[in-house]
Amino acid sequence: MEPIVQISLDLTTIADALAMAEVAVEAGVDWLEAGTPLLLGEGLHAVAALRKAFPHHPIVADLKTMDGGYLEAGMMAKAGATHVVVMGVAHPATIRAVVRAARDYGIRVMGDIMAAPDPVACARMMEANGVDYIIVHTGFDERGEDPARTPYDHLAEVVAAVNVPVQAVGGLSIDQAADMPRRGAPLVVIGAPLVIDRQEFKPSTDREALLGILRRFVERVKANKTEE
Repeated sequence: MEPIVQISLDLTTIADALAMAEVAVEAGVDWLEAGTPLLLGEGLHAVAALRKAFPHHPIVADLKTMDGGYLEAGMMAKAGATHVVVMGVAHPATIRAVVRAARDYGIRVMGDIMAAPDPVACARMMEANGVDYIIVHTGFDERGEDPARTPYDHLAEVVAAVNVPVQAVGGLSIDQAADMPRRGAPLVVIGAPLVIDRQEFKPSTDREALLGILRRFVERVKANKTEE
């Protein structure tokens, strides 16, 4: 597939998320992600606000669902999400429930393999249960305790193991993220801590600088191609 750029709006208020999303859309970003901090701070109202402001952009609700899969996915779909995230370490019944809701509501499912003891087996299991994308994710806290950990630890093996598109997330530099399509992961994410303040989770106050960063990033990603 052609490379897609997604911005993770890992902010805590709708106002901040909308401000950053506006810059991202102007820069050519394809997908908007209502990050987990935003969903915790504002709930499905954040998704509804993004849908109202950007009616034609896909919106990912990073729920990190662990239980109650059908209900959670359905709520976000009704609010305007086009994609929801379920965790691979959840019970397979939860994964299937999210997939069932996605089919009923006409949205897509992203399966996050963060913290899976066997990332490749987890990715295969999620694909077998119907998820549409796999997220190779090295968590924020995990990287905090072990900075050497990155999505590269499992990326090549997961890409080779599944037939659905792959996304790599967690501690990647701008250069590393832009290179992901050539490594078989065409769904490219930019966000915290690349374009927001790491400590305060506030968007950059320099709009033009942020716009320039995002435009250049989008151009670089689009110039890359996924390896066959």
